Parts: sequence; structure tokens; C-alpha cells
Amino acid sequence: MALGLAAPVTAAECRLALVLALDVSSSVDAAEDQLQRGGVVAALISPDVEAAFFAADQPVALAVYEWSGRYNQEVLLDWTIIDSRAALVDAAEAIANSTRSHNDFPTAMGYALGYGANMLKRAPNCLRKTIDMAGDGQNNEGFEPSVAYREFPFDEVTVNGLVINAADYEGEVGLIAFYQGEVLHGPGAFMVIADGFEDYERAMRIKLERELSPIAIGALPHNPDSEG
Repeated sequence: MALGLAAPVTAAECRLALVLALDVSSSVDAAEDQLQRGGVVAALISPDVEAAFFAADQPVALAVYEWSGRYNQEVLLDWTIIDSRAALVDAAEAIANSTRSHNDFPTAMGYALGYGANMLKRAPNCLRKTIDMAGDGQNNEGFEPSVAYREFPFDEVTVNGLVINAADYEGEVGLIAFYQGEVLHGPGAFMVIADGFEDYERAMRIKLERELSPIAIGALPHNPDSEG
């Protein structure tokens, strides 16, 4: 009797597929958007984040998109393997040179999450998958994040949050609780809180350092939490 042969196992190309999702809804004005883009760029090329990118033998795959209304998502950086400092600098320059695609649409976070899940479907073959949802407001158009998690492929995907706690109107008082209860998803999910857009760079840097650090073998799963 012939023995069946197991299908060959494809080696992972990278240790982490990381998607950064930037909020460009109507609550984010032009000056705040510049602080957001500049904060991402500065965080990516900061010494500690650069060291975290290259802290393990396997590289990281990075992509960035911006989101607002239900049909308003644009890729700023398509999937890029960050395997050298030159690749990291090129990725940062692509974001620095990007132009905001929309500025007058509401906050459709469920649709934005679905978009990120579909981006991960065509990501390089990585050991882990993470989406970062940055935002300064709660979902106010379309389906909720819970529907996205049910209807889109989120198995083994972690969704972390960067909460921009800069609300100046009553509707966003519960933003932190919204992220804790409805946005964070998957193994080891966490959020970092920025005290306004002026604090975006610091928060992004802290979050990237934590996400990019190699996971220790045998480490316990980390429960969702918040950091300031």
C-alpha cells in the first residue's frame, strides 16, 4: 500500500505582517493629519523602533492605509518587506510624501477593519498578523467592529489600537471604553493612548516597539490593556 506524502510546509517569509490604519475622517483636520503622518514617519525611523524591526532574523512586512467613510480607504504603502535600513527609510518616505485622499467623510471603522483584513489576505506569508487601528472617534457610519470580526477573515489576527484622546465634543467621551470593548481583538491585543495629535509620535513609537519585539518562546498571552 502506497504511503501518502504530506504536503511540503512553506517556510514563513517574515515574522510579522503589520498594517497601520490611519484615521482621515472629518473629525481630523489638516493640521492634525500632518501631525499624524509626521508622527508615523518619525516613529518608524526612531532608533528604538529601527532596532525592534531588526531584533530577529526574520524580517517584518509593513503596509499602511488611511480610512474614513465606508468606501473611502486608500493604500499609502503596499506590502513591503523591511529587511534593511534602506527599506525602512523608503517606507517612511512613502508615507511622508503621501497626500490625504479624503477629508469630509464620517468614521466607518467596521468597513476600515474589513479593508485591513482583506489586505492581510494578500500579505506575505508571516508568522503573525496585526492591524493597528488609529483613531480619534467612535464608529458612526456602517456596521460595527463586531460585525467586521464576524464577517471578515480575522482568525489569528490581532487588532491593536492607537487612541487619539483629543475629543472636544460630547459624542466621543467614551472613546477609550469603545476601543477596549469593541476594537481590540485577538491574541495579545493592546492599545496605547495619545494625549492629542501632538502626542501621536510618542504613542506610535511605544506601540511599534511593543509590536515589533520578538515573542519569547513560552511567553504567556498578554491580555488587552491600555497604556498612556
